[in-house]
Amino acid sequence: MKNTIFDILSNAKVMKKLSFYLFIFLILAACNSTKHVKDGDFMLTDNYFFIDSTKTAAPKLQKYILQKPNSRFLGVPFGLYFHNIGNHDKPKTPSEWAKENPNSYNFVKKIFSEKQSIAYANSFINLNKWFLSYQEPQIINPTKINRTANNLAAYYKTQGFFDSKINYKIKRDSISKKAAVSYFINKGKPTTLDTIKIKIDSPVLDSIYKNSGINSFLISGDQYKDQTFRREAANIVKLYRNSGIVHFSESALGFYVDSTRTDYKTNVDFLISSNRLKEENGKYVEKPYRVHTINEVNVYTDYTFAKKGDPISDTIKYKGINFFAHDKIKYNPKYLSQSIFLGPNMIYKDTLRNLTRSHLKSLKNFKSTNINFSTISGTEDQLRMDVFLSPLEKYTIGFETELTHSNIRNIGVSGKFSLSNRNTFRGAELFKMSFLGTWFNSNNGPGWEIGADASLEIPRFVVPFGLSRLVPKRMSPRTIISLGTSFQKNIGLDRQTFSFLTDFKWQYNSKRTIQLEVLNTQYIKNLNVDSFFSIYNSEYQNLNDIAKVYYNDPNRVLALPDEAVSFMNTVFQDSSFQTSNPDEFSNNANILNRYNIITSDFIIPTIAYSFTYNNQLDFKDSDFSFFRFRIANSGNIMGILSKNTNSNNKKTFLGIPLAQYFKTDIEYKKFWGLRNNSVFAIRTFLGAIITYDNSDIPFVKSYFAGGSNDIRAWQTYELGPGRSNTGLEFNVGSFKFLTSAEYRFDMFSRLKGALFIDAGNIWDISDSSFAEDGTRFTGLSSLKDIAIGSGFGARLDFNFLILRFDVGFKTYEPYLSGNKWFKNYNFSNAVYNIGINYPF
Repeated sequence: MKNTIFDILSNAKVMKKLSFYLFIFLILAACNSTKHVKDGDFMLTDNYFFIDSTKTAAPKLQKYILQKPNSRFLGVPFGLYFHNIGNHDKPKTPSEWAKENPNSYNFVKKIFSEKQSIAYANSFINLNKWFLSYQEPQIINPTKINRTANNLAAYYKTQGFFDSKINYKIKRDSISKKAAVSYFINKGKPTTLDTIKIKIDSPVLDSIYKNSGINSFLISGDQYKDQTFRREAANIVKLYRNSGIVHFSESALGFYVDSTRTDYKTNVDFLISSNRLKEENGKYVEKPYRVHTINEVNVYTDYTFAKKGDPISDTIKYKGINFFAHDKIKYNPKYLSQSIFLGPNMIYKDTLRNLTRSHLKSLKNFKSTNINFSTISGTEDQLRMDVFLSPLEKYTIGFETELTHSNIRNIGVSGKFSLSNRNTFRGAELFKMSFLGTWFNSNNGPGWEIGADASLEIPRFVVPFGLSRLVPKRMSPRTIISLGTSFQKNIGLDRQTFSFLTDFKWQYNSKRTIQLEVLNTQYIKNLNVDSFFSIYNSEYQNLNDIAKVYYNDPNRVLALPDEAVSFMNTVFQDSSFQTSNPDEFSNNANILNRYNIITSDFIIPTIAYSFTYNNQLDFKDSDFSFFRFRIANSGNIMGILSKNTNSNNKKTFLGIPLAQYFKTDIEYKKFWGLRNNSVFAIRTFLGAIITYDNSDIPFVKSYFAGGSNDIRAWQTYELGPGRSNTGLEFNVGSFKFLTSAEYRFDMFSRLKGALFIDAGNIWDISDSSFAEDGTRFTGLSSLKDIAIGSGFGARLDFNFLILRFDVGFKTYEPYLSGNKWFKNYNFSNAVYNIGINYPF
């Protein structure tokens, strides 16, 4: 029998041995952490900060420290230990290695060849280099420490502490060759702002300033801070550059403070220059600031550097904007002009220039967008705006592959082939055809899934009655139309899915996005209902136990599938059995209800509204918040149109059960960037589904708990609902709460570590008579059923993706009797998760 890596990892004895050997290795390495520290040198182990005699971690001061201890994981400098395994004195070339190891070198040379012996030597040389590539010991450098003290003094001056004193002390241990540095900071009394005067010599600038109603950041009585002056300068520059003063910059601003006062107060004179320097005939002359107006707008739709200077062969003028092309203009000016927010006779504004650039980039049709402004010859305040657009290839082909693994699918491979057509209808539309395929090996044998979908993204609203005017074009409105289908084999009940959706999406501002899903319809058809009891084997075993009682036959086994299905219906209609065996009758009713829901085909017509807030500036930003709210309704309109029901009294449309529910999801994430590139993150999710008109919840829309992106100490679908421990393969609920906290940190090189806690569960809030008491959410008292998992993880950061491995331990198990804490907190009951990118 072949063992997978997960079988090996689940062996507690093996894990204990590995842990023991790793512990011994760390002890040996720790005893020799100063192996490469020369006599007379000392390795830095700690930086301490005392601010006004109080010891503090001072995270805000870390960026001013020029010398820091070796990075650590759980207090252990793994990178240093790996470095110490290497040896700086070992041979650097194969010939040097051969002289030091003649027997090994000549043995390989004799058996194979000179080439192989050189390769053999290089393998040891490269291994030694690999160890030495990790962070070497940080040796105390008095020069850097002194410069750090100067940096700290300069920092506190920027905060208004002009009399601050910075001292430091190095504590050396000659026996261990280690040292620590203590920085003693006496801030002194801060200086505050007193009288603030602003002087503007230019009548043009003065008029703009007075009419703007702008609020100054410089306020009398506030503490002096450099950052306040920088904010004031940026605010003034923004004001003028959005008022037509195209050449205005911070060089025109001057702040003068009175440093002669001894009462810890300072006056501020704020001067704004009336002229700028302009180069004319090799000399710089002063020119007064003027309000600039756009006179001419030119858009080059097929610009490339290679074609620069080539003649223009096609020209179109639309609403005062000139469109040019070296070949033929392939974009409809009516639609492309909607991305140009500056036009003839408009006053220049920086915000409209930036909006034009971002809007053109959002079209996904151009690989570069350059916008240039120049003064029209013979004028002082008239601008020509030139927009140079370099189109992407009209047709592109994409191919993606991915290895997959889960508790349901042992191992698999998936592939996606896509064909994109840009500017499909000359309005910068993006049409995409995708074909997907997956093959995997599961507990039920090999399986596969194939699918195809087509989508059209239109960079504007396509709606009747002029409703598109409700969302201004600056919000980048877009319409997404998609049609797709997929077919599964040996996945559950071999589900076939057809979907059609029309979405409207717009960027309310740089942080807020709104999406409206209209006509989002999904049809789910199960092609292999007869395999239900093979897939959900636990249900079959429970049904056989009921049959033994019902037929009073301890050996009774129900034939699949027909006898098992008919038996459930027979028992459900037997009132005498309900009286004599209420527990078995209830179990049968639960299995029958679950069977009807999972095997049923569904039409799911959804209308939904989503709001997303994300203030992350870019992918490098580790200090940001994320909030998402979505509310959806399924089946309302179709339910009104159709009056038909099936034998289970469920509303149908075209003979197919109609999913009718309201669903709300709320998710919040917060990230804090800490010292040494570490990040602390939290995630909270709350979701609920409420059905109406006697509808069931489709299995694919239900909530589940567990998995690599959920509560990692349980496998997908394993946990819940509530405090029940069903033993079923797939557990679902109609209410979910999830929260996670994770500390992420660098270990060494591309390897990063994580410590995490996950908590949550699913419950039933459907008021179904089939739901057991332990599965229901009855209020705050049900919060005691929250499961808690904790663990650690490792991540390999390849920049373009994160390969993640997490180990989750069951910390609090609500379904246990007696003590629920740490009952199965061990490697043999841990869950090992492999994932791509971060869990949240």
